[in-house]
Amino acid sequence: MWSLVTTSAERVRPAARRADADGSDPGGSRLATSLPFAGARAACTAAAAGLAAMTILVVIGWIAAPHPRLGLIGAARTASVLWLVGHHVAVQVKGAGRIGMLPLGLVLLPGAMLWYAGRSVVRGKDITGPRQVTSVALAVAVPYAVIAGVLAILSRSALATASFPQAVLAGFGVAFVATWFGAARAFTSWRKLGALMSSRSKSILVCAAGSLAILGAAGMLTTAAALANHERQFTAVYGLLGPGLVGAGLLLLAQVAYLPNAATWAIAYMLGPGFAMGAGTVVAPSGSVLGPMPAFPLLAALPTGVHGSGRGLLVGTMLTIPYLAGVVGGLLAVRLAPQVTIDGAAIRGFCGGALCGIVLGVLAAFAGGPLGNGRLSAVGPSAWQVAAVATLELGISAAVSAGAASWWSSRRRWTERPSEHVESRPVSEPSPPSADGGHVIFIDQWAAEQESPKRPRGPSSLP
Repeated sequence: MWSLVTTSAERVRPAARRADADGSDPGGSRLATSLPFAGARAACTAAAAGLAAMTILVVIGWIAAPHPRLGLIGAARTASVLWLVGHHVAVQVKGAGRIGMLPLGLVLLPGAMLWYAGRSVVRGKDITGPRQVTSVALAVAVPYAVIAGVLAILSRSALATASFPQAVLAGFGVAFVATWFGAARAFTSWRKLGALMSSRSKSILVCAAGSLAILGAAGMLTTAAALANHERQFTAVYGLLGPGLVGAGLLLLAQVAYLPNAATWAIAYMLGPGFAMGAGTVVAPSGSVLGPMPAFPLLAALPTGVHGSGRGLLVGTMLTIPYLAGVVGGLLAVRLAPQVTIDGAAIRGFCGGALCGIVLGVLAAFAGGPLGNGRLSAVGPSAWQVAAVATLELGISAAVSAGAASWWSSRRRWTERPSEHVESRPVSEPSPPSADGGHVIFIDQWAAEQESPKRPRGPSSLP
């Protein structure tokens, strides 16, 4: 009897799961009941792992350079502040002002933790569609935002204070995006996820991603070349700081975390608007005007004083990179949809370039920020200028390349199509029978308007 009951129960389970997926079985509430607990547990695990990593770094720095007023409680508060900085939360520092130019590379640490948190939640549940993936992301993001807000309150001290509203919003945003991608990847492969999208949306996203990848690689290469050309200044700043062995390692980690910011600044330079390093300063292709800068080795790649932008050929080459990125994005958009019309391909290319411009504007907004209340209150590129210029340059170049590629593709299809020999016959000549024994009848629509000279006129033609 027990074996029969067990077998029948096992047979009912797949049917129950299918019913839950269709929404016709109220038993689907089991997922809604257990999902909040699983999401809260995953959020606590991800936050604890990131906080532990920050605590280890702070303790290493405290041991290398002990501060009598810090103590273990101060080290824990500092680690909490750095954890919030990793989510791009601004900090108000006593005697310096608001610090908002934060390292973008540090976001990778909580992002990776939340990625794995989303995967772990999906693996433990019966996920059947994108809606439930979004539910998983919300289940993790909401408690994660609460944790970020609590840490913003507990980490307050006389030295530094993190912004509570920004901690909640940034914690929720980072957690939702990273968890959603992790849960979606655990649910199915990227190819199957792309199959759920329409052809138009897919081509626009691929166009934007291709252009953004080229600009990101160009920004990294430009940053590396600038550092190589200013090797002496870079070494001089290191010698001025004298960080020691442990301090040099921590300083290197800080510079690596700021590399995405530097790459975004380089992209803003290629687009044309450039960026600022303090109030009344600018670094652009037309020239640079800079004043005294903080003693940070990565800033040694910037010119000092009033200088020209550089060699004309080099600057001209850098200015063509955004157009090249737009052209590549347009070609990728047409490759995914080769049957689209010429105007449709141009519209998709422009939308892809505009989407890439919007993403660059968001990155520019997060790559800069204030470094205090003084002259360095404005640091980094202008978000709206980068977004506007990138939309025009990338959108127009992608539209032109996509339209040209679509025209060339349609032309090749017509020229490579097997030729069909059609014999020209008079309208009155009967056509040969078809293969299935039928006949094709040709109707001359203008037969009533034509007069054959061989046909005798009837009474209707008399005056």
